[in-house]
Amino acid sequence: MLSKTSNPPLNHSLFDRPGELANRCGPYAALALLFLIGLPLLSLSRVGLMLWQAERVAATGIWPEMLLQGVRVDLIQLSLIALPLLLLAPLLALRRLWPLWRRLNSLWVILAIATLVLLEVSAPQFISEYDSRPNRLFIEYLKYPGEVFSMLWTGFRLQLLAGVSLTLAAAVATARLLRPWQRQAPTWPIWKLWLTWPLVILACALTIRSSFDHRPANPAMFALTGDPMVNTLILNSAWSVTHAVYGISHEARSSEIYGQMSEADILAEVLAARQALGDTRPLVTNPEIPTLLSQQATVRRERPLNLVIILQESLGATFVESLGGVPVTPQLEKLKKEGWWFEQLYATGTRSIRGIEAVVTGFPPTPAQAVVKLQLAQRNFASLASILEQHGYASEFIYGGESHFDNMRAFFTNNGFARVTDQDDYKNPVFSSSWGVSDEDLFAKTHERLSEKHKDGKPSFTLVFTSSNHAPFEFPDGRIDLYEQPKGTDNNAVKYADHAMGKFFEQAKASAYWQDTVFLIVADHDIRVRGDSLVPIERFHIPGLILGADIKPRQVKSVASQIDLAPTLLSLMGVDAEHPMIGRDLTREPAELPGRAMMQYEQHYAWMEGDQVVILRPEKAPEHARYDKAKKHLQPAEPPAMAKTLERRALAHSLLPAWLYREQRYKLSETP
Repeated sequence: MLSKTSNPPLNHSLFDRPGELANRCGPYAALALLFLIGLPLLSLSRVGLMLWQAERVAATGIWPEMLLQGVRVDLIQLSLIALPLLLLAPLLALRRLWPLWRRLNSLWVILAIATLVLLEVSAPQFISEYDSRPNRLFIEYLKYPGEVFSMLWTGFRLQLLAGVSLTLAAAVATARLLRPWQRQAPTWPIWKLWLTWPLVILACALTIRSSFDHRPANPAMFALTGDPMVNTLILNSAWSVTHAVYGISHEARSSEIYGQMSEADILAEVLAARQALGDTRPLVTNPEIPTLLSQQATVRRERPLNLVIILQESLGATFVESLGGVPVTPQLEKLKKEGWWFEQLYATGTRSIRGIEAVVTGFPPTPAQAVVKLQLAQRNFASLASILEQHGYASEFIYGGESHFDNMRAFFTNNGFARVTDQDDYKNPVFSSSWGVSDEDLFAKTHERLSEKHKDGKPSFTLVFTSSNHAPFEFPDGRIDLYEQPKGTDNNAVKYADHAMGKFFEQAKASAYWQDTVFLIVADHDIRVRGDSLVPIERFHIPGLILGADIKPRQVKSVASQIDLAPTLLSLMGVDAEHPMIGRDLTREPAELPGRAMMQYEQHYAWMEGDQVVILRPEKAPEHARYDKAKKHLQPAEPPAMAKTLERRALAHSLLPAWLYREQRYKLSETP
């Protein structure tokens, strides 16, 4: 039986009051302190973030409910932290193991409070960059400590030092508050422990569930506004990250958060959408590859062209004056007159690997991680490189940084790329930054490699991925007239990246390989995608330009997606191919078609046909809206006459890629 000791005299100084708590709460004292510290801490952080984002919070008109629901979320998170220790209480909170119980509780609570503080102090900078509390990106970046720490130390040193200092201070303060309990002998009889333990466990479980509905509480339950960022303020950063980890572990079927549909119905809806756009490319009967089609190039050539894709980091329409942005891309504005210029091209997501997924493989987006990092896509996954490999092309990826980042090297080399050129392959670069060599060095290497390939005479595909326009926005001095002060801003970095690209195209046009090559300039995504609508479509708008060889100028006015670029390029190159890509071949479409695009924004999926938009949300009815292209804003709208058709098309296209990935059916046939 636990021994009974007399209560020590109470000292009412700040750090000795927990002695009273130790007497009253016995073996649960440390966990009680977790709640006493955690609830005020998380609420104060939430209030601070809401004041910082006061304009957007005020626009929702529900700030009292946000605070109340926020406390509910905090109770869920703190109960999740407490549960593992509570489950061990009957085994460890006995006299013989009491010292171990005290140490384990103290370490657990100190670590928990420090982690809560770290995530909360990280939230403002994360919101500034991604318009959301820390989420799955926070977890994914932890896999690359070298690159991330270099970026933080270079561009966010004060924030980093302040965050570390506050985290350490929280850990020290919590340890001091726990000192009285560390000296406390067991005060409860064993019968009291066994009597209270089931009740405490039940209370903890009910708090974690926080609902008597058939499903427990989840982030969708707290999506109370039409502003996704404001919805994340209702949460706390720890719960946001916790659900991100849970989502990553269950992402194989993640699209089913929007609803379910049979495989036959999915294919029927996807085929109907193709027919509505006048797509006459025939499907190839192959049960193993249900989307396999035969595409005959609309441009007939004696010798197909080489291909160069320049994937520009974070180059959204916000940086292109003719697309409604700031005037920091004068070289792109000049080049657009020489080829196919996309006026309504939309990214599929908000991260580089999502852009790579769409542009290089033509794979549609899902709420899951992009396939570049998913296990089942690391071999025999269809890509432009693997398609062109069947036609004798040699493919190369050229990058200024470390190609292992985001698993790019492994994905590319396993899916058709014969060569990877990255940071280690640059001798005496002009300039190096946190993310690798400058775009000047990147394009100099690209020109060198393209010249060598042209001499070899073998057809080639080259993917070039820039990085100068990435925080902390480092680039060499004296290259451009700065758009603004200070130097290290996104606008200045974009202007430098545009300058470097412009110099490259001056070289390319004077080179022998120009007449044999088609070039695509396209962004992976816009920078800092954010907005007060369920999906900020205006921040998915990106520039796209196809030029080179004999490409004639054309303005593509219809709505298009990144997944439409690969099939279109194959036709312009003169390559006949069998492939599973569902994107459109825009060389076949009349100019007046309204077009369509798809966008994944956190847990929301937008399907846009012309200006009609349907947004799929987890465990909620689809939302209908109209996108005003002139005002660049998503306007709420009554469901159109074809609302159900749009909803089924959206659902089918969100479910299709998850099914194809899960069943490993996005591949090429062995004999084209």
